[in-house]
Amino acid sequence: MSNKNFGFGTQIRKSPYFDSTVKWGATGFSVYNHMYIPRDFGSPEQNFWNLIEKSILCDVAVERQVEITGPDAFKFVQLLTPRDLSKLSIGQCKYVLIVNNEGGILNDPVLLRLAENHFWLSLADSDILLWAQGVAINSGLNVKIQEPDVSPLQLQGPTSLEIMVKLFGEDIKSLKYYWLREYDLDGIPLIVSRTGWSSELGYELYLRDGSKGNELYEKIMTTGKEHGLAPGHTSTIRRIEGGMLSYHADADINTNPFELGFDRLVNLDNDINFIGKETLKKIKADGIKRKQVGVELNCDPLQSPNTTFWKIYKNEDVIGKVTSAVYSPRLKKNIALAMVAIEHSDIDNEFMVDNGETKIKCRIVDKPFYDPKKTIASS
Repeated sequence: MSNKNFGFGTQIRKSPYFDSTVKWGATGFSVYNHMYIPRDFGSPEQNFWNLIEKSILCDVAVERQVEITGPDAFKFVQLLTPRDLSKLSIGQCKYVLIVNNEGGILNDPVLLRLAENHFWLSLADSDILLWAQGVAINSGLNVKIQEPDVSPLQLQGPTSLEIMVKLFGEDIKSLKYYWLREYDLDGIPLIVSRTGWSSELGYELYLRDGSKGNELYEKIMTTGKEHGLAPGHTSTIRRIEGGMLSYHADADINTNPFELGFDRLVNLDNDINFIGKETLKKIKADGIKRKQVGVELNCDPLQSPNTTFWKIYKNEDVIGKVTSAVYSPRLKKNIALAMVAIEHSDIDNEFMVDNGETKIKCRIVDKPFYDPKKTIASS
């Protein structure tokens, strides 16, 4: 199924769920990891309410996997990330950062450990397959690095557990936050994890056979009908409420972990070896020059998220930028993530933001803006 208005080409891949997402109402797509992702199922605000009141099913096949196997797989994965993986169990997931030799963030994937020497990196939007293969060449480590036939779906929202029980049985209730299990759903091979990019209760279903994509999507939608399941897309409103990063927007190759307050994801005090360790030690010792903060924007409700970085001014001086901004209908506020000079980063500091059309008064506030302890997702 296709739509003549979409203008698709062969150089960008379609997901295994593409036909189903169009059937269920996807009217707009963007490109992420060289793949089309459905980004429009109608009103973004309605999508937000569907997520937080019932549940939504999101095609996130664009979260491509980098599969790392071989006798030295664990040692190699540890080389890629400053997070200490020594306590990572088989069947466990961890949110990690991948940094370069200058301490810049290349990606912020979820790492899944499927077996002793079998790992997946579930990627944000950047070419970590190429980075990992390049790092491997001169590493002296015996690893195999490839992209497997794996395509995730996200089932997120308060009724997601009821739907999962219908699909997989009572056993799914014991799946802990940031853990995974292998399932066969009527001949559809899956890895299921209790993770997701929504700050809500939710699951990711990693399909291991792309030919069964539409079958899986339809099965979940049919099962979820009586629980209010709607087709949807990852919610910009909810992820900003939860303070979740969007790579290339809130972080990039020139951003280091300490600027984002991710000290817990960087282990400098033990003997683990990883790329960028010496640089990160120096950055920590010297102190950061800018910091990510939460901001409230005092203006009429934003009609859509920002599509450019908005400059933040203190008097006539530019002291930072708004990276992600949106109106939250639940909080009845315009909320944003911003990067500001460290000397201006205190809570309650007030500045002016230039959105290209007008100047807006803003104030630094605590983030995340909603459910700061992540109790909804983790309980």
